[in-house]
Amino acid sequence: MPHEPAPRWHSALTRLGGDHHVGRDAWADLETRYTEPHRRYHDLAHATAVAHDAEQLAADLPFHERAVVVLAAWAHDVVYDAVPGQDEQRSAEWLRHWLTRAGVADAHIDQAEALVLATAAHEAPEGDFAAAALLDADLAILGTPPAVYAAYVDNVRQEYARYPDDAWATGRAAVLESLLARPALYLTEAARSRWESAARRNLQAELTRCRGARGDHR
Repeated sequence: MPHEPAPRWHSALTRLGGDHHVGRDAWADLETRYTEPHRRYHDLAHATAVAHDAEQLAADLPFHERAVVVLAAWAHDVVYDAVPGQDEQRSAEWLRHWLTRAGVADAHIDQAEALVLATAAHEAPEGDFAAAALLDADLAILGTPPAVYAAYVDNVRQEYARYPDDAWATGRAAVLESLLARPALYLTEAARSRWESAARRNLQAELTRCRGARGDHR
C-alpha cells in the first residue's frame, strides 16, 4: 500500500484540480525514488525542506502558483544520479508525466516543468517570482549553521564518490567560485535577509579548504 501523501503534496495537487488517487500513486513513486540507497543529501528530507521553504517564499503569489511551486519543489530532485542537467531534465519529465495523468491543466504543467528545469542552471527568468522562490529554497542549506553545512558537504561528497579527491576539489571549487561571484546568492528579499550572510561565510570557508586540498593558496 502506498504511504499517505505529505499534506503539502496532496493539497497542492488538489488545489490544481489533480486527481487524488493518481496523486497517491505519484507520491508512492516519489517516496521510493527519494529513498534510494545512493542518496545522502538529495533525499526525502531535502525535498521536504525545499517544499516548506519554497511555499513560505511564494506566500505572496496567487494560490495556484504557490501550488505549482510546491509540486515543483517536491519533484525537483526526484531523479538523481549525480549527472547535472540530465537529472533535472528527467525530474521535469517525471513531474509532467504524473501531473498529466492527474488531469492538471496544461498551463500549470508547463510552469511546473519550467521550474524544475530552472534548477539546472539555478537562474530564474526576469520577474519569475515562482522560480525565485524555488531556487532560493533549494539553496537554503548554504545559509545553515557551520556544522549543518559541513554535514551537507560530506553527504554530497558521498554522492559523488566515484570521483577522486583532486577532481572533486577542483570541480567543487569551481562551483563555489561561481556562487560567490554572484552579486547576491538569493533572489528574494526574504531569503537574502535570512541566509545570505551565513551562506557566504560557509562558501568562502569551504573554498579555502578546497584550494588547500589542491595546493592552491590564492
